[in-house]
Amino acid sequence: MEVTEVRVFPVDEEKLKAYVTITIDRCFVVRDLKVIKGNNGLFVAMPSKKRKDGTFRDIAHPLNNETREIIESKVLAEYEREIGRME
Repeated sequence: MEVTEVRVFPVDEEKLKAYVTITIDRCFVVRDLKVIKGNNGLFVAMPSKKRKDGTFRDIAHPLNNETREIIESKVLAEYEREIGRME
């Protein structure tokens, strides 16, 4: 699996820093990933949906840590590049 495209859409909120769309292997798109500023720095949250009981459930997510790390490293690197371009 290869993340072949990352598109970052920065926002100016306290914790939410950007929305992200990724393309996997040039043939599968995942929208609405989020770059979040947490207590231990930036992290990537997967797209989620609010349930009737008020909790959130991921719509799409990696099945193992290796895949999560691949996605997160590509997304955060592109986020940093985009923020650098804006400054």
